[in-house]
Amino acid sequence: MEDWLDPVYDASGMGEADRWAIESAGVPSLDLMEAAGRGLARATAELATLELGNRATVTVICGKGNNGGDGLVAARHLAESGFEVRVILFGERDQLSPDSRANFDRLPEGIAEIHDSAPPADSLDGVVIDAMLGTGFDGEPRDPVASAIRSVNDSGLPVVACDVPSGVNASTGEADEVATRADRTVTFHERKRGHLIAPGKHLCGPVEVVPIGIPDGAPPPAAGGAIRAGVLGLLPRRVADSNKFTSGRVSIIGGSRGLTGAVCLAAEAAIRAGAGYATAAVPGGLEDILEAKLTEVMTRGFGKDAERLEADQAPAVLEHIEGAASAVLGSGVGRDASTAAFVAKVAADCEMPLVIDADALSTFGEDLSSLANRGAATVLTPHAGEAGRLLGSDSGKVSAHRLESALELARAAGSVVALKGDDTIVTDGERIAVNTLPSPGLATAGTGDVLAGMAGAFLARGLDGFEAACAAVFAHAAAGEIAAIETGNRDGVIATDVIRAIPRAMIPPAG
Repeated sequence: MEDWLDPVYDASGMGEADRWAIESAGVPSLDLMEAAGRGLARATAELATLELGNRATVTVICGKGNNGGDGLVAARHLAESGFEVRVILFGERDQLSPDSRANFDRLPEGIAEIHDSAPPADSLDGVVIDAMLGTGFDGEPRDPVASAIRSVNDSGLPVVACDVPSGVNASTGEADEVATRADRTVTFHERKRGHLIAPGKHLCGPVEVVPIGIPDGAPPPAAGGAIRAGVLGLLPRRVADSNKFTSGRVSIIGGSRGLTGAVCLAAEAAIRAGAGYATAAVPGGLEDILEAKLTEVMTRGFGKDAERLEADQAPAVLEHIEGAASAVLGSGVGRDASTAAFVAKVAADCEMPLVIDADALSTFGEDLSSLANRGAATVLTPHAGEAGRLLGSDSGKVSAHRLESALELARAAGSVVALKGDDTIVTDGERIAVNTLPSPGLATAGTGDVLAGMAGAFLARGLDGFEAACAAVFAHAAAGEIAAIETGNRDGVIATDVIRAIPRAMIPPAG
């Protein structure tokens, strides 16, 4: 895995690491559970004391599997530390996993209650530990667990999730409507992919990783990773003999009446991101407007008096962009039928790395064969709605199945996909990277054009499609946070603020 990704496990990978520790390294499984439960108890005690002070009580709700066993260990440690503890267990002793059964027998007398139905919300007290469903969960919670999840959420009490909130898929971040809303999640050994990806990430709260004694040499996490600042070290730096040609030319192709700003944002972002120079291929009738707006970018108009780019202009545009190191297609291009034919022709025939964004994405429908057949790198930057149109679906389904949607789209299009969101997922159909750098300031019009321009610049500077997309996503988020700090209010950030912050966001970490 790339050294600028912070690796994470999926459920099967974590299972392999556990089995290796037990079967190959000789670590007793009870020792692993003991360490997990002890770490869970410590984190819960901290939250309980913070939220409720010295009067804190803890309710531990446990399932039948090893996740419930971790909760039983935590209950014992909390009780021994002086907390008033109540254990609600779904299942008789002989229905528990062997390690869970052993820890059930170690509980202080009188704190465990065997339930076959969910407790009412108003019967819960203190801080709640959710130890019902673990990393192996997939699908839809069933009663009594489903009803217990509802009770926990309805109680309004602080919640600590054991490994992953119940109802969240640890491998994908998918979550049914019935899923625990945790204030904090304590996970073991390493983070899981589901902690990073929405909607699961929004149900976890802060995630703390607790070591549980798995020795060095365990199968490493290989399910993907969180993008680290080290990705910025891939970018070449200008040296004494650099010039605008060695830094790479980016061609921005787009614009239509009312949408000229999108072209400006993409072009200005490209040069702020280090491209040697940028050109803008735009409708001829709008060139004067763009000439007035753009100082550092050269423009070329196509079609006398045209207000959109149309199919018969494609050959001239393709000739114009020859020699560019990369192109960005779609900023402000519009959705006219003739424009769709233009986009399809340019995308199919241009020979350089290409970023496709905005309305250009919506012109392909579900036929992605022309993209899959391209010889050069292709980066698609859809939001959920655009991805849905490409997949013959809708934004709601994409949002519920973000990882699956990104992988499906990347494989169908033979492209790198950056599925935008506060957990932007970058994938080439095999490798998976997730942005974990929060940047709510980016929730404003035009920032998608900025991202496309940055990705185009990084392609022009020599990065491959996956690298360029990951670097652009990370630097884009960092620029959003810098802009928020400088404006003094995330709610007031606009796209041009983000562009001004790009150079500082691109500084790689020391060492």
